[in-house]
Amino acid sequence: MPGTVDPSTLDSFIALGDSFTEGLHDELGPDGRHRGWADRVAEGLATANGRVRYANLAIRGRLLDQVVAEQVPLALAQKPALVAFHAGGNDALRPNTDLTRLFATYDQAVAKLRESGAQVLLFTAVGPPNAPGDRQARGTARLHSKFAAFNTCARRTADRYDCLLADVAVPALLDRRLWHEDRLHLTPEGHARVAGAVLETLGVRDEAAPVGWWRESLPSRMASGRVEDLASDLQWARTFLVPWIGRRLRGVSSGDAILPKRAEMVEITAR
Repeated sequence: MPGTVDPSTLDSFIALGDSFTEGLHDELGPDGRHRGWADRVAEGLATANGRVRYANLAIRGRLLDQVVAEQVPLALAQKPALVAFHAGGNDALRPNTDLTRLFATYDQAVAKLRESGAQVLLFTAVGPPNAPGDRQARGTARLHSKFAAFNTCARRTADRYDCLLADVAVPALLDRRLWHEDRLHLTPEGHARVAGAVLETLGVRDEAAPVGWWRESLPSRMASGRVEDLASDLQWARTFLVPWIGRRLRGVSSGDAILPKRAEMVEITAR
């Protein structure tokens, strides 16, 4: 079984990964960058413990090899008590990814983080979201299969190295209403739910919310029609899919000119 932790020992926290951890499409923070679940977790830890030192090295578009090469050494140098590590999702989106190699690299990175003495928080992967009315498009079936394989890897690695595991692969988080219109990133409520899952995993109790609230499904809604769904899919393809394919063909990433929003740990105090 994945490990447990005393939240009072978590006086420093570094988050590693891609856009999921950077926090794209959450509310904007005071610095003009999206908050994301990691910022929310840091605030929760500060509320529970009085203060926490926090850094977020995640950058959108990063592949697993890039996270391992660029972010892991920076995290290790700062000697945090807790490292959140979630990478590999962008690799899984690519059609020719060698999953065996991907999972081996993931496992080795986690082993290195654990050898430093830090507690490591891993995640299962969420997505892609279901269509309105819980209709799953045929094109997403292969991606769901790859994410399921990734989740098996994350659970095994968490067990092998006694890591914490935020198991966010729950049906409620597949609701399209918790996802931005690009179908790749969470909305503010989606980020809040992931933060709730993480804080629960860390043993941090939110007295204002019931236990497990983040797993609860949204209220049911009227199913959309086939014509409406098709129009939505075409608009998404024009606005998001075609540009994404174009970047892949040109060998560029949305994160090429982006710097981490918190490259070094700063102290956050309880509000």
